Amino acid sequence: MSTSTPRRALVTGASSGIGAATVRRLRAEGWDVVATARRADRLTALAQETGATTIVADVTDDADVARLADEVAEGGPLDALVNNAGGAFGLDPVESADLDHWRQMYELNVLGTLRVTQALLPHLRKGDGGDIVVVTSTAAHGTYEGGAGYVGAKHAERMLATTLRWEILGEPIRIIEIAPGAVATEEFSMVRFDGDSERAAAVYAGYEPLVADDIADAIAWSLSRPAHVNIDLLVVRPRAQASNNRIVRTAP
Repeated sequence: MSTSTPRRALVTGASSGIGAATVRRLRAEGWDVVATARRADRLTALAQETGATTIVADVTDDADVARLADEVAEGGPLDALVNNAGGAFGLDPVESADLDHWRQMYELNVLGTLRVTQALLPHLRKGDGGDIVVVTSTAAHGTYEGGAGYVGAKHAERMLATTLRWEILGEPIRIIEIAPGAVATEEFSMVRFDGDSERAAAVYAGYEPLVADDIADAIAWSLSRPAHVNIDLLVVRPRAQASNNRIVRTAP
Protein backbone atom coordinates (compact mmCIF):
# COMPACT_ATOMS: atom_id res chain seq x y z
CA MET A 1 0.00 0.00 0.00
CA SER A 2 2.39 2.63 -1.26
CA THR A 3 1.77 6.23 -0.23
CA SER A 4 4.17 7.71 -2.80
CA THR A 5 1.42 7.82 -5.42
CA PRO A 6 -2.36 8.07 -4.98
CA ARG A 7 -4.03 4.83 -4.08
CA ARG A 8 -6.29 3.42 -6.79
CA ALA A 9 -9.68 1.79 -6.31
CA LEU A 10 -12.32 0.12 -8.45
CA VAL A 11 -15.92 0.69 -7.32
CA THR A 12 -18.74 -1.41 -8.81
CA GLY A 13 -22.37 -0.34 -8.94
CA ALA A 14 -21.08 3.23 -9.20
CA SER A 15 -23.90 4.82 -11.19
CA SER A 16 -26.02 5.73 -8.17
CA GLY A 17 -26.53 5.36 -4.42
CA ILE A 18 -23.73 3.99 -2.25
CA GLY A 19 -21.46 3.33 -5.21
CA ALA A 20 -21.60 6.88 -6.54
CA ALA A 21 -21.20 8.29 -3.02
CA THR A 22 -18.13 6.10 -2.50
CA VAL A 23 -16.57 7.34 -5.73
CA ARG A 24 -17.13 10.94 -4.61
CA ARG A 25 -15.71 10.30 -1.14
CA LEU A 26 -12.60 8.48 -2.32
CA ARG A 27 -11.90 11.09 -4.96
CA ALA A 28 -12.25 13.82 -2.31
CA GLU A 29 -9.64 11.96 -0.24
CA GLY A 30 -7.18 11.88 -3.12
CA TRP A 31 -7.73 8.39 -4.52
CA ASP A 32 -7.59 7.55 -8.19
CA VAL A 33 -10.93 5.84 -8.79
CA VAL A 34 -12.27 3.62 -11.55
CA ALA A 35 -16.07 3.65 -11.45
CA THR A 36 -17.99 0.89 -13.19
CA ALA A 37 -21.69 0.24 -13.80
CA ARG A 38 -24.03 -0.54 -16.70
CA ARG A 39 -25.37 2.97 -17.33
CA ALA A 40 -23.00 5.00 -19.46
CA ASP A 41 -24.85 8.28 -19.05
CA ARG A 42 -24.70 8.13 -15.26
CA LEU A 43 -21.00 7.26 -15.36
CA THR A 44 -20.26 10.11 -17.74
CA ALA A 45 -21.92 12.58 -15.37
CA LEU A 46 -20.02 11.13 -12.40
CA ALA A 47 -16.72 11.39 -14.27
CA GLN A 48 -17.38 15.03 -15.12
CA GLU A 49 -18.22 15.76 -11.48
CA THR A 50 -15.39 13.88 -9.79
CA GLY A 51 -12.65 13.23 -12.30
CA ALA A 52 -13.01 9.47 -11.86
CA THR A 53 -12.17 7.10 -14.69
CA THR A 54 -15.19 5.12 -15.86
CA ILE A 55 -15.73 1.74 -17.51
CA VAL A 56 -19.17 0.60 -18.59
CA ALA A 57 -19.62 -3.05 -17.61
CA ASP A 58 -22.23 -5.49 -16.31
CA VAL A 59 -20.98 -7.61 -13.40
CA THR A 60 -23.41 -10.39 -14.38
CA ASP A 61 -21.70 -10.81 -17.78
CA ASP A 62 -18.52 -12.91 -17.98
CA ALA A 63 -17.12 -11.11 -21.03
CA ASP A 64 -17.81 -7.69 -19.54
CA VAL A 65 -16.00 -8.57 -16.33
CA ALA A 66 -13.01 -9.96 -18.22
CA ARG A 67 -12.81 -6.75 -20.25
CA LEU A 68 -13.21 -4.68 -17.07
CA ALA A 69 -10.28 -6.47 -15.44
CA ASP A 70 -8.10 -5.97 -18.52
CA GLU A 71 -8.88 -2.24 -18.72
CA VAL A 72 -8.25 -1.78 -14.99
CA ALA A 73 -4.90 -3.57 -15.32
CA GLU A 74 -3.91 -1.34 -18.25
CA GLY A 75 -4.44 1.72 -16.05
CA GLY A 76 -1.87 0.72 -13.46
CA PRO A 77 -1.69 -0.94 -10.02
CA LEU A 78 -4.89 -1.52 -8.06
CA ASP A 79 -5.03 -1.00 -4.29
CA ALA A 80 -8.70 -1.59 -3.50
CA LEU A 81 -11.79 -3.25 -4.93
CA VAL A 82 -15.16 -2.11 -3.59
CA ASN A 83 -17.78 -4.73 -4.47
CA ASN A 84 -20.90 -2.61 -4.15
CA ALA A 85 -23.09 -3.74 -7.07
CA GLY A 86 -26.24 -5.43 -5.77
CA GLY A 87 -29.92 -5.04 -5.19
CA ALA A 88 -33.23 -6.49 -4.05
CA PHE A 89 -36.23 -7.49 -6.16
CA GLY A 90 -39.61 -8.01 -4.54
CA LEU A 91 -40.77 -8.57 -0.99
CA ASP A 92 -42.85 -11.70 -1.39
CA PRO A 93 -43.37 -14.58 1.04
CA VAL A 94 -41.61 -17.84 0.27
CA GLU A 95 -44.78 -19.60 -0.85
CA SER A 96 -45.41 -17.08 -3.64
CA ALA A 97 -41.88 -15.85 -4.36
CA ASP A 98 -40.91 -15.04 -7.94
CA LEU A 99 -38.18 -17.47 -9.05
CA ASP A 100 -36.83 -15.00 -11.59
CA HIS A 101 -36.39 -12.40 -8.86
CA TRP A 102 -34.42 -14.90 -6.79
CA ARG A 103 -32.22 -15.75 -9.79
CA GLN A 104 -31.59 -12.04 -10.45
CA MET A 105 -30.62 -11.39 -6.84
CA TYR A 106 -28.25 -14.35 -6.70
CA GLU A 107 -26.70 -13.46 -10.07
CA LEU A 108 -26.13 -9.82 -9.11
CA ASN A 109 -25.27 -9.97 -5.42
CA VAL A 110 -23.36 -13.25 -5.28
CA LEU A 111 -22.09 -14.31 -8.69
CA GLY A 112 -21.42 -10.71 -9.70
CA THR A 113 -19.25 -10.23 -6.62
CA LEU A 114 -17.56 -13.57 -7.27
CA ARG A 115 -16.80 -12.74 -10.92
CA VAL A 116 -15.30 -9.35 -10.14
CA THR A 117 -13.32 -10.62 -7.16
CA GLN A 118 -11.85 -13.52 -9.12
CA ALA A 119 -10.94 -11.23 -12.01
CA LEU A 120 -9.32 -8.49 -9.90
CA LEU A 121 -7.63 -10.50 -7.15
CA PRO A 122 -4.54 -11.18 -9.32
CA HIS A 123 -4.09 -7.44 -9.86
CA LEU A 124 -4.35 -6.73 -6.13
CA ARG A 125 -1.67 -9.35 -5.54
CA LYS A 126 0.81 -7.66 -7.88
CA GLY A 127 1.49 -4.76 -5.53
CA ASP A 128 2.47 -4.51 -1.90
CA GLY A 129 -1.04 -5.39 -0.76
CA GLY A 130 -4.60 -4.23 -1.10
CA ASP A 131 -8.17 -4.34 0.07
CA ILE A 132 -11.38 -6.03 -1.02
CA VAL A 133 -14.50 -4.41 0.38
CA VAL A 134 -17.78 -6.30 0.10
CA VAL A 135 -20.90 -4.23 0.73
CA THR A 136 -23.48 -6.72 1.99
CA SER A 137 -26.42 -5.73 4.19
CA THR A 138 -27.83 -6.40 7.63
CA ALA A 139 -29.91 -8.88 5.59
CA ALA A 140 -26.70 -10.95 5.53
CA HIS A 141 -26.96 -11.31 9.31
CA GLY A 142 -30.68 -11.90 9.94
CA THR A 143 -33.95 -12.51 8.16
CA TYR A 144 -37.36 -10.86 7.91
CA GLU A 145 -40.74 -11.68 6.44
CA GLY A 146 -40.78 -11.40 2.66
CA GLY A 147 -37.02 -11.11 2.48
CA ALA A 148 -35.92 -14.71 1.96
CA GLY A 149 -34.55 -14.19 -1.55
CA TYR A 150 -32.52 -11.09 -0.72
CA VAL A 151 -31.53 -12.47 2.69
CA GLY A 152 -30.34 -15.70 1.08
CA ALA A 153 -28.30 -13.86 -1.53
CA LYS A 154 -26.71 -11.53 1.00
CA HIS A 155 -25.91 -14.42 3.36
CA ALA A 156 -24.13 -16.11 0.45
CA GLU A 157 -22.24 -12.91 -0.38
CA ARG A 158 -21.19 -12.61 3.25
CA MET A 159 -19.90 -16.21 3.25
CA LEU A 160 -17.98 -15.48 0.05
CA ALA A 161 -16.15 -12.66 1.83
CA THR A 162 -15.61 -14.57 5.07
CA THR A 163 -14.34 -17.70 3.35
CA LEU A 164 -12.01 -15.73 1.09
CA ARG A 165 -10.53 -14.06 4.18
CA TRP A 166 -9.71 -17.49 5.59
CA GLU A 167 -8.40 -18.82 2.28
CA ILE A 168 -5.88 -16.01 1.66
CA LEU A 169 -4.88 -15.51 5.28
CA GLY A 170 -1.23 -14.51 5.41
CA GLU A 171 -1.34 -12.51 2.20
CA PRO A 172 -1.21 -8.69 2.50
CA ILE A 173 -4.82 -8.35 1.35
CA ARG A 174 -7.60 -7.26 3.69
CA ILE A 175 -11.17 -8.51 3.27
CA ILE A 176 -13.64 -5.97 4.68
CA GLU A 177 -17.40 -6.45 4.98
CA ILE A 178 -19.64 -3.39 5.34
CA ALA A 179 -23.22 -4.34 6.27
CA PRO A 180 -25.64 -1.39 6.01
CA GLY A 181 -29.08 -1.31 7.58
CA ALA A 182 -31.82 0.94 6.22
CA VAL A 183 -30.27 3.33 3.70
CA ALA A 184 -32.49 5.73 1.78
CA THR A 185 -31.08 6.01 -1.75
CA GLU A 186 -32.79 7.18 -4.90
CA GLU A 187 -33.21 3.68 -6.34
CA PHE A 188 -32.95 0.73 -3.92
CA SER A 189 -36.57 0.53 -2.77
CA MET A 190 -37.91 1.85 -6.07
CA VAL A 191 -36.25 -1.08 -7.83
CA ARG A 192 -37.39 -3.51 -5.17
CA PHE A 193 -41.02 -2.43 -5.54
CA ASP A 194 -40.95 -2.12 -9.33
CA GLY A 195 -41.27 1.67 -9.39
CA ASP A 196 -44.02 1.97 -6.76
CA SER A 197 -42.91 5.29 -5.25
CA GLU A 198 -45.51 5.28 -2.46
CA ARG A 199 -44.47 1.85 -1.25
CA ALA A 200 -40.80 2.76 -1.55
CA ALA A 201 -41.25 5.96 0.48
CA ALA A 202 -43.07 4.07 3.23
CA VAL A 203 -39.89 2.08 3.97
CA TYR A 204 -38.23 5.24 5.30
CA ALA A 205 -41.25 7.01 6.79
CA GLY A 206 -41.30 8.12 10.43
CA TYR A 207 -37.56 7.96 11.22
CA GLU A 208 -34.23 9.20 9.88
CA PRO A 209 -32.61 6.48 7.76
CA LEU A 210 -29.01 6.36 6.72
CA VAL A 211 -28.00 7.97 3.43
CA ALA A 212 -25.45 6.82 0.87
CA ASP A 213 -22.81 9.21 2.22
CA ASP A 214 -22.95 7.46 5.61
CA ILE A 215 -21.90 4.18 4.04
CA ALA A 216 -19.31 5.85 1.82
CA ASP A 217 -17.85 7.31 5.02
CA ALA A 218 -17.66 3.84 6.58
CA ILE A 219 -15.98 2.42 3.48
CA ALA A 220 -13.43 5.24 3.29
CA TRP A 221 -12.66 4.94 7.01
CA SER A 222 -12.13 1.18 6.75
CA LEU A 223 -9.77 1.62 3.81
CA SER A 224 -7.81 4.30 5.68
CA ARG A 225 -6.82 2.07 8.62
CA PRO A 226 -3.15 1.11 9.02
CA ALA A 227 -2.22 -1.87 6.85
CA HIS A 228 -2.08 -4.30 9.80
CA VAL A 229 -5.67 -3.45 10.87
CA ASN A 230 -8.52 -5.38 9.23
CA ILE A 231 -12.12 -4.29 9.74
CA ASP A 232 -13.61 -7.76 9.35
CA LEU A 233 -17.19 -6.55 9.71
CA LEU A 234 -18.79 -3.16 10.18
CA VAL A 235 -22.56 -3.10 10.73
CA VAL A 236 -24.04 0.36 10.23
CA ARG A 237 -27.67 1.08 11.10
CA PRO A 238 -29.75 4.19 11.74
CA ARG A 239 -30.20 4.92 15.42
CA ALA A 240 -33.92 4.09 15.12
CA GLN A 241 -33.25 0.57 13.80
CA ALA A 242 -32.40 -2.35 16.08
CA SER A 243 -32.84 -5.18 13.58
CA ASN A 244 -34.12 -5.79 10.05
CA ASN A 245 -37.74 -5.65 11.18
CA ARG A 246 -37.50 -3.54 14.33
CA ILE A 247 -37.60 0.20 13.64
CA VAL A 248 -39.05 2.86 15.90
CA ARG A 249 -41.18 5.28 13.89
CA THR A 250 -42.85 8.48 14.98
CA ALA A 251 -46.61 8.79 14.65
CA PRO A 252 -47.73 10.39 11.34
